[in-house]
Amino acid sequence: MSIYGGIEAGGTKFVCAVGSAPDDIRDEIRFPATTPAETIGRAVAYFKAQAKKCSPAAIGIASFGPVDPRPDSARWGYITTTPKPGWSNTEFATVLQRETGVPVGFDTDVNGAALGEYRWGAARGLDTFVYLTIGTGIGGWGMVNGALMRGLLHPEMGHILLPPHPDDPHPEGFCPFHGNCLEGLANGPALEKRWGQRAETLPVDHPAWALEAHYLALGLTNIIVTLSPQRIILGGGVMQQRHLFPLVRQRVQAALHGYIQSPQILREIESYIVPPVLGNRAGVLGAIALAETAAKS
Repeated sequence: MSIYGGIEAGGTKFVCAVGSAPDDIRDEIRFPATTPAETIGRAVAYFKAQAKKCSPAAIGIASFGPVDPRPDSARWGYITTTPKPGWSNTEFATVLQRETGVPVGFDTDVNGAALGEYRWGAARGLDTFVYLTIGTGIGGWGMVNGALMRGLLHPEMGHILLPPHPDDPHPEGFCPFHGNCLEGLANGPALEKRWGQRAETLPVDHPAWALEAHYLALGLTNIIVTLSPQRIILGGGVMQQRHLFPLVRQRVQAALHGYIQSPQILREIESYIVPPVLGNRAGVLGAIALAETAAKS
């Protein structure tokens, strides 16, 4: 059985691992995402050390973005216009490829997590679904009729523009590019800036959660009527607050107002809007799936 390397490159931390499947992770390391040189350097050093033990056939990178994932692009493998300070226009995948000498698969972190859920988790057996991560940023990825969604670059579902709620104390939002987009209104930093404390410290009955569910439901409603996915998977740090799921489901049903006459929406929404089966391992396992694809291409 071939062994692969995977990097879940998040906005706050990197997770590097080697293995082949959820039940076959041979080694794993986590470290903060500091400067590009230091952070990518640590990832390179890790895989060079692992090459002496198990020789990964390829490495997959599931990175925060935006990124350039087009293999025919001169800037393939770059992180591009990210709001993360110091990381704009950073060469990434090509550095790993040069330093390790193995094929590298490269995509966004949410695409990687979605691929992991498709291979081993909540999207198994489906050919049309959407995965959203609600955390430091908000990203979305979709599969339609069994094919990855590709276009100019990659989907940016987190930047759907939304009308601010009249009770929002900061209706202008917090996205440096768009202000009141889904990410600017509902990601983890937006919660913290709006209410003055981190999301995980807010009590369950805090008004933050009703507002958060409202914005997430508007975003999901737009996605449902646009892509008609068979299932929506919500991951990321904010969705660790499990009480959000019933709030979001109720508000999606209210926003659709009976327009989508599907049992999945009307009667089975608990199995339609779901958390990832792979939990917080979806990203790094998706990166391993990206590596497997790169090794075979």
